[in-house]
Amino acid sequence: MDKKQMTAALAALDNFAIEIPSWGFADTGTRFGKFLQAGAAIDTADKLADAGHVHSLTGCCPTVAVHVLWDFAPGQKTSEVAAQAKKFGVKIGSINPNLFQDQHYKFGSFGNEDAAVRKAALDHVRDSVKIGQAVGSRYLSLWFADGSNYPGQGDIRERKGHFEECLKATHKMLAKDQVMLVEYKPYEPAFYHTDIMDWGMAMLLSKKAGPRAKVLVDTGHHYLSQNIEQIVAVLLDEDMLGGFHFNDRRYSDDDLTLGSIDPYQIFRIFHEIHKFSHDTGKTPEIAYMIDQSHNIKPKIEAMLQTSLMAQELFVKAALVDVKALRVCQAKHNVVDAELLLKNAFFTDVTPALHEWRRKRKLPTNPLEAHRKSGYAELIAKERTHRRKELGLGGGGGFA
Repeated sequence: MDKKQMTAALAALDNFAIEIPSWGFADTGTRFGKFLQAGAAIDTADKLADAGHVHSLTGCCPTVAVHVLWDFAPGQKTSEVAAQAKKFGVKIGSINPNLFQDQHYKFGSFGNEDAAVRKAALDHVRDSVKIGQAVGSRYLSLWFADGSNYPGQGDIRERKGHFEECLKATHKMLAKDQVMLVEYKPYEPAFYHTDIMDWGMAMLLSKKAGPRAKVLVDTGHHYLSQNIEQIVAVLLDEDMLGGFHFNDRRYSDDDLTLGSIDPYQIFRIFHEIHKFSHDTGKTPEIAYMIDQSHNIKPKIEAMLQTSLMAQELFVKAALVDVKALRVCQAKHNVVDAELLLKNAFFTDVTPALHEWRRKRKLPTNPLEAHRKSGYAELIAKERTHRRKELGLGGGGGFA
């Protein structure tokens, strides 16, 4: 790296943070079963402790996304959870309502034909908004399992109307500094149609909801042939990109560590964001978040891998010479334009990462530092013992 690249890389690192999910530290599984790990978090305090450990090693994960039903025990004061987070050196980040787990959501939440179910969903969202306000969270993150499995099961246009009505009502609940992020998914768990099936539907509903509603792009929630960086570019141009759930995919779903399948795709997404900032002189407000739960990899190691890869790819994308790229594009110089991206992608940014970590007294190799710390062995022993005392078979989260 030359001096100019080093300067750009360090500036990018100073301006990058990524939120980690509480549910990424708990025992989770697939529809076929739940796979247990000895060190998996049992309760919210465990999740926040693990998140704090990750942040202490990386320096780029200051907030933790929480799920309302999984991370706030009945009757527990929100201030207690916020205090726990502070104790472990992190803050509560995005608030995620649970609009899919309870039995009355069998046929949907905001899109449900039953007005009583829609009201229950809105009541839960209202509680979630209040939790966010109490803990100082800026983001309400909304994902819906709503849809239908069979033709004729539901009226698609009627359900769209219900979503418009409920999202507008949600927007009115927000404080002036809060933002609601609307996520989408092309299929699953509804196999005939999902009510928010793509970025266009999410953008349409967000625009109708109000100015503090934005689109959340989950990098796993797309068909394999879709050009996600194009979606990102369009949402940026429309001032509708609010955040990401970062992961990687082998098919149209998530839960793989970032960059494990296609790191160049994530680089291209970050490039569009950097280029937008260069072209407009504006730094878009984007919530970078991880949405992963790991069954095969050790949970903390997987979270470290994703966080570190996100840092690395964000920095690489900042090295693209946008002025030179514009010249190539104007001259239709396709080869050199592509090489400007490829050369940045293949640049070794390790010197910048090490320098940035040294200045902050962080380990230059966080994964190695974690393995040497003994933290994984300590929590495995302690939590195994605690599970036996509590009569538990696994940690918290979803199956």
